[in-house]
Amino acid sequence: MILTPGHVPYADWRAIYLGAAPALDPACHDAIAASAAAVERIVARGAPVYGINTGFGKLASVRIDAADLATLQRNIVLSHAAGVGAAMPVPVARLMMALKLASLAQGASGVRPATIALLEAMLARGLTPIVPAQGSVGASGDLAPLAHMTAAMLGVGEIDVGGAVMPADRALADAGLTPIELGPKEGLALLNGTQFSTAYALAGLVEAERLYRSALVTGIVATEAAKGSDAPFDPRIHALRGHRGQIDTAHALRAMIEGSAIRASHREDDVRVQDPYCLRCQPQVMGAILDLLRQAATTLVTEANGVSDNPLIFPDTDEALSGGNFHAEPVAFAADTIAMALCEIGSLSERRIAMLVDPALSALPAFLTPRPGLNSGFMIPQVTAAALVSENKQRACPASVDSIPTSANQEDHVSMAAHGARRLRDMAANVDAVLGIELLAAAQGCDFHAPLTSSTCVEAVRGVLRAAVPMLGEDRHMAPDIAHATALIAGGAVVDTATTALGHALPGVAA
Repeated sequence: MILTPGHVPYADWRAIYLGAAPALDPACHDAIAASAAAVERIVARGAPVYGINTGFGKLASVRIDAADLATLQRNIVLSHAAGVGAAMPVPVARLMMALKLASLAQGASGVRPATIALLEAMLARGLTPIVPAQGSVGASGDLAPLAHMTAAMLGVGEIDVGGAVMPADRALADAGLTPIELGPKEGLALLNGTQFSTAYALAGLVEAERLYRSALVTGIVATEAAKGSDAPFDPRIHALRGHRGQIDTAHALRAMIEGSAIRASHREDDVRVQDPYCLRCQPQVMGAILDLLRQAATTLVTEANGVSDNPLIFPDTDEALSGGNFHAEPVAFAADTIAMALCEIGSLSERRIAMLVDPALSALPAFLTPRPGLNSGFMIPQVTAAALVSENKQRACPASVDSIPTSANQEDHVSMAAHGARRLRDMAANVDAVLGIELLAAAQGCDFHAPLTSSTCVEAVRGVLRAAVPMLGEDRHMAPDIAHATALIAGGAVVDTATTALGHALPGVAA
């Protein structure tokens, strides 16, 4: 995959997160070299310039002698590598490296070609620094995690190589790479920026997009199980309101139910006038979620294609301008909206599960078991879903409204984007399980309608599940069933099956 700095689309960032190996567009090399040369000229002038020959943060007024500039850059990396907690997952850490690579390669950071080449080579050869995931407040850059990434480039710390963790200097040597000695400005450029927060937020967006699509599928299977109406998906309803996400969602739901014999069986003389909101309002709720995700995608792709370290180098005038692009407030807001979206996907799904197990609402056997009383059926899986949804509600509280002063009040307002984004993958894992439970319950509900069948799309999805998980007759060990259904959601099999049956993709953030 070729990265053209400043012009990388969402699909490419998604592909890197899922395992693609990026390489820089050679056209960016001139800008990189020009930026590094500008730093050399600035150093030669001898005037104090923040980040090049001064201390950092509150120590910016301290002038550093030319003989100590290399030590200054090394010291900032090692002193700032102060993170704690579990290591970043490798896919997210690789995405962070790619984001940093694309940022530096725009020629506004003053980093030498050789330094950028090492980062690019580490990505290409599968060398991923071990980066503790806690310690950033999302302003003045994601300093601690990016410092750990940079320390590995110095041969300090540890590196993951194909799942094996080894000392960084040994991993580099085994790959035929040499640790760098940082030049002026380089340490600060590498550890300043929003790439940690943005990587986690983009990863959360990818997972949320998959879950949005998965919930469309499980939601339409649940609609069939409850013998719900497709009238609420009529395009005329949604055209009158005008929200793009709602229109796209309704179109997808209607397409997935087309040709259903189950739907045809109760189209006339159904005593029910309206379905519960968890069925009827799927276009409105899921459509609003899609609009949120698209908005977050716009913000994050802009951020991913920007330059967020400080100071920034302008080679045409040999200026180093200090600003605040490292402040991750846009990322924090995007992460908060993704968290809300994830919470609502799970919340609506859990309400459909609860509706299906309640005979008064679904007209199905109690708890979806043929012999209620002797068997508990889906009683406790619904409780599990409720527990996961409630956990996500607590996690969805906005991080961006929090702030705490740091660096002796020099950095007196921070975004909290780092942990706002870091929670998203855990929230997504909870939603995976909720949708897995819904898939089981909805398929079970459809089984009670035999010999009637649903649409080609719904039957294909049920077939994927039933290939490994049979209908629940007598009570059995439920955890393996839930684990298998959850894996079908998390691995994308449910969405892939529906897409194949439909002959086109479900709506997404880049649609």
